[in-house]
Amino acid sequence: MKREIITTADGSKTIQIKEWNEQYHSKHGAIQEAYHVFIHFGLHLFKNCDLNILEIGFGTGLNALITLMEAEHQNLSIDYTGVEAYPVSKEEVGQLNYLKELNALSFTKMFNEMHASRWEDIIPISPKFNLKKQQKDFKDIKDIAQYDLVYFDAFGARVQPELWTVDIFEIMFKAIKQGGYLVTYAAKGSVRRAMLEVGFLVERLPGPPGKREMLRAKKP
Repeated sequence: MKREIITTADGSKTIQIKEWNEQYHSKHGAIQEAYHVFIHFGLHLFKNCDLNILEIGFGTGLNALITLMEAEHQNLSIDYTGVEAYPVSKEEVGQLNYLKELNALSFTKMFNEMHASRWEDIIPISPKFNLKKQQKDFKDIKDIAQYDLVYFDAFGARVQPELWTVDIFEIMFKAIKQGGYLVTYAAKGSVRRAMLEVGFLVERLPGPPGKREMLRAKKP
């Protein structure tokens, strides 16, 4: 499928799959969406602690980058696992402008290391941030009670409904520790019902630009 780099409404870039009319991040603002969904309503639930985070859809590395920046600015130590079935290319990464838009050129070496690091190895990106990338399908995740927080950033249910099913959210439920959270930009009723069916407590929250609502789920 043809992929191209596009500029979103907040000036940050993302990758678009033309045949699906689907983007890796919101066309209303890639950086704005990432901060709103995954940092404001996810990471900021945790203060002064060690965290294990799982990202479903490592993609461009934007969510990992802003999480790394937050770890450096706050008293957080993070072990970050990013799962991605189809990694982006070096050429695509080179066209992204996140470091400039975030005024974060000092993180250039670390961002490049995120993408260049070996898959399946635990790589110390900074003293407060370890990264492990895994190239596999989401259905093949076997972790049990390992993560405090899941960033669920898969392609939307419109184009990949198989990623938003009871079976997938059961895998997520098992992977999260008791009292842990899953956050996602999605708000479809079918997604919420699938989360509820596997045992999550689910709340609707204000969405990022371009979306009225998003979902946050907690494992009791």
